[in-house]
Amino acid sequence: MGADHTPKIVGTVWGLLVLNTLGSAGAKTIIPLPRSLIQMVTMGALVAAFALALAVNLRLRIRASSFVFLLTLLLVESVISSANLESGFGALFRCFRLALFVGTLWLLSRWWNGGLTFVRYHIRMYFAVLGSVATGLVVSPGAALPDLYGGRLVGALWPLTPPQIGQYAAVIIGLTVLLVLGRRTDRASAVVVIVPSFVLLALTHTRTATLGLFIGLALAIGSLILTSAAARRFFTWAVLCAVVAAVGFASALQAWFLRGQSKENFSNLTGRAKVWDALLAAPRSTSEQLFGVGLGDKSFGGLPIDNSWLAVYNEQGLIGVTLVAAVIIVLGGVALLRPPSLQRACAIFLISYCAIASYTEAGLGDASPYLLHLALAASLLAAPAQAAPLSTPEVPRRHIPRWAQRSEVT
Repeated sequence: MGADHTPKIVGTVWGLLVLNTLGSAGAKTIIPLPRSLIQMVTMGALVAAFALALAVNLRLRIRASSFVFLLTLLLVESVISSANLESGFGALFRCFRLALFVGTLWLLSRWWNGGLTFVRYHIRMYFAVLGSVATGLVVSPGAALPDLYGGRLVGALWPLTPPQIGQYAAVIIGLTVLLVLGRRTDRASAVVVIVPSFVLLALTHTRTATLGLFIGLALAIGSLILTSAAARRFFTWAVLCAVVAAVGFASALQAWFLRGQSKENFSNLTGRAKVWDALLAAPRSTSEQLFGVGLGDKSFGGLPIDNSWLAVYNEQGLIGVTLVAAVIIVLGGVALLRPPSLQRACAIFLISYCAIASYTEAGLGDASPYLLHLALAASLLAAPAQAAPLSTPEVPRRHIPRWAQRSEVT
């Protein structure tokens, strides 16, 4: 089953999953959107995605996937931790959402064959999201660069935070660069995607996304150096440009990186470290340590946790942390064992980006863009489906009359 045989409706399902993971919290938009309406749209997108995936895969054909299997175990653990309603009925609703998300991935796994089809879905959908951000910036610069966020770019049409926009921009920049190196897209189309995305990334002042982009690309391109002359040339030029930028624009880069913060504020990660210390110091029962308190809004004491591992520990306990770590380790191990290829490089970029971002962003334990990035990596690492062997048609035996048989004997 090749990538060319993937039904178009599968791309629609993937786009709906992206829409669902955009979230409902963010900056104030030009036209005020009630949060209930946004949640209705995002949840409706997930229900529609599951229904369409089921419609296109009525026979429930799925492929074995250790990634989705581990997510299924994480779902079961989340239900167990949420059953006592310590986090309220919202925890059960989040479990239901995660169940639909994982179920949709199981249904889509039928078309995971190591091709680049889902990469193109990913780039197109997130580029459309960034298009809405750029439109909001043009229509109302004041709303898109509010003082509340320190002049950082936000979504003025759809409530998106600077880290979200930076994440989407970094991911599609990295994937597009790899497609160019693998000669799977032309340079003109790549420039149309990369240049505006990089501008939006710069306007968000998102350090995590920027570091994730450069480190992830370095690892991905490094996996291609021995087999691709284009990767070697790009890597050489990238190193030279980085050295020139570091020498010639050191002060400007430092100012961008610090975002006007003091060194003390920067050292405690904009206040994140205080929340992390309080979370780890809070008393917990043995059950809460093992299973967590149930799926919540990734906050502690009313403040965002902004760390995937601590958020999982708080909501899904040590068992959840073990399962999430297993997801990263399994995907990373499979990627390292694969022979050098463009698909492997894209998977390495996505896995490394999510691992880096997990330190200052939450999302690995619930339906989120990060799990969608890792699902894309899993689809790239899936072995191509084996074509069914062609059976040799049975040649009908000719009837030989008895007199002919006797004559042959004589």
